[in-house]
Amino acid sequence: MDPALFQENERLTPQADERQFVDIGRFRCGRGPVTVAYQTWGTLNEARDNAVLVCHALTGDSNAAGWWDRIVGPGKAIDTDRFFVICTNTLGGCRGTTGPSSIYEDGKPWGSRFPQISIRDTVEAMRKALHALGIEKLYGAAGGSMGGMQILDWTVRHPNEIRRAWLTACCAAHSANQIGFNEAQRQAIIRDPKYLGGDYPLDDPPVQGLAVSRMIAHLMFLSEAALDAKFGRRFQIQLDATDGSGGSDLSDKSDCSAQSENAEETQRQQFQVESYLNYQGDKFTKRFDANSFVLLTRAMNTFSYESLEGSTTEYLFTSFTSDRLYPPSQSEELHRLALAARCKSDWVNIDLPYGHDAFLLDEAGQGEAARRFLLEG
Repeated sequence: MDPALFQENERLTPQADERQFVDIGRFRCGRGPVTVAYQTWGTLNEARDNAVLVCHALTGDSNAAGWWDRIVGPGKAIDTDRFFVICTNTLGGCRGTTGPSSIYEDGKPWGSRFPQISIRDTVEAMRKALHALGIEKLYGAAGGSMGGMQILDWTVRHPNEIRRAWLTACCAAHSANQIGFNEAQRQAIIRDPKYLGGDYPLDDPPVQGLAVSRMIAHLMFLSEAALDAKFGRRFQIQLDATDGSGGSDLSDKSDCSAQSENAEETQRQQFQVESYLNYQGDKFTKRFDANSFVLLTRAMNTFSYESLEGSTTEYLFTSFTSDRLYPPSQSEELHRLALAARCKSDWVNIDLPYGHDAFLLDEAGQGEAARRFLLEG
């Protein structure tokens, strides 16, 4: 198994802040300007026809060359030597673009006052940001999961603005299972006593609920085969400090008879997968905002397209056989809708055992398909 599968927070934590910011004026959120955070790679040519937009998934950010480092970069599938690549942080997010944790004009966070937005709203914010940068049309766009939803919406409502679109591990509308899955994650947050209806202080957020929410998610991000191969039923030692602060030994240990050298600590057996989920859940709370999670998962649940009629975009859809969260049948349905709308389309289903997170890591299957697709014509 690819070890990067089990290092989500490490992959998604920026090593340096290279964000730029653009104000797009009043937009959907009421008074005050909306700021969009973005990053770029490569050079925009004189004709301004080599721009490629990357849209991130739910908990991603504008650092596409970081979280999609196997896809975006010099000589890679989205080649920054050839293309001018742009990635914005989504409206309603918490990584630089205006969202619920942004400070309102009264000096307090937006919190529950931030309006419920749709995928359409996030697309319009991105369009305004690109227009402010002097980019009216895109050679291509690429994204997975929520990012793919945004691109799909863009291609249908704004024909002729995106020439080629690559959507990976995505869908035209959430199923009842996906809607319920998001609701379970939201309720873990909302029922945390510290949530306070969304008006919690930023220095004391509902971290317990948010951590549990992310633990639920990880069980669907990874395939059963990936979890079994990495963890199985192996144990490790969990150290619980007597002062209540706790402590975890996150190394892969199977010897449950090891004795602590610290007399003030007691030992208990813990499955390695339990330790992994707790660790990733806790780390997630350091980089994401609970309100943004609630807001954006609701936007994803209401997203729905039954037809791509009117689109003039050429599409590539990729999916993964082991993806339990966005199964291949949903990408196949997108391909069918594109063909029904008389768009050029291709669907590539990739046999990998990694689950949904394969879209963040696979460079051999989806990467090569995307490279060929973007270089056609």
